[in-house]
Amino acid sequence: MNTNCLLKDEYLNETDGLIYCSNCHTPKQILIELDNNLQIRNIRCKCRLKAYENEQSEQLQRKQMMKIKFLRANCLQDNTLYDYSFANDTGINPQMHYAHDYVDNWDKMKTSSLGLLLWGDVGTGKSFFAGCIANALIDKGIPAMMTNFSRILNTISIMNPTDRNKFIDSLNNYPLLILDDLGIERSSEFALEQVFHVIDSRYRSKLPLIVTTNLTLNEMKNTSNIAKHRIYDRVLERCVPIKINGINLREENAKNNIKTVKNIFSSYTA
Repeated sequence: MNTNCLLKDEYLNETDGLIYCSNCHTPKQILIELDNNLQIRNIRCKCRLKAYENEQSEQLQRKQMMKIKFLRANCLQDNTLYDYSFANDTGINPQMHYAHDYVDNWDKMKTSSLGLLLWGDVGTGKSFFAGCIANALIDKGIPAMMTNFSRILNTISIMNPTDRNKFIDSLNNYPLLILDDLGIERSSEFALEQVFHVIDSRYRSKLPLIVTTNLTLNEMKNTSNIAKHRIYDRVLERCVPIKINGINLREENAKNNIKTVKNIFSSYTA
């Protein structure tokens, strides 16, 4: 072989007559037998192979990050939900370990069609709890849609019945659906009928559902409204209730904001 054809990082090994890498000193060629003839084929040396594997790994990571970015934009319909993550948990909510447990056991929860009913007073962190689950699953590449009934009702109220049914069915494309603030939607016959359709569609599809509500378990179990009873009955069958007993975070945030303003405005009085 003409050594003038060698690259700067190559040399000819006199022992086997093959080209080697000057950096890692491993072969860049290999002899193979083909039709009873020995032929030379190019291969990657160790350092080139490592560089190739790193490049493939980085490319895969970029694709995964793009997928997660797309999922987050598609599944979390309120940008404030992006910050609802375990990384931002301050430890105030004593029930947050259940959120970790749900994510860690997601495969079992999905197989068993089990969700959660997060109930408790206003401002205690129910939405944050649910959002942490959504973001953690999205980080794993699992589509977890988080929305609320007010948004759903506003969307389907302008649709014809066919498109309305298609939209409700489309919610079952998500392995996990999180519905925030059950009970604050309008109590009209149309609204309750559509809420039932959403819940019932999820129920019949045997897909996990997480619901947050300011209602108490007693209110849900003992409602005299037949339409609401049909809704709550399905939720209570598939969603394990967890009472969120945290302090009122909105009140705490308001107090902290007042303190901040007082530090800025020396003469501030509420």
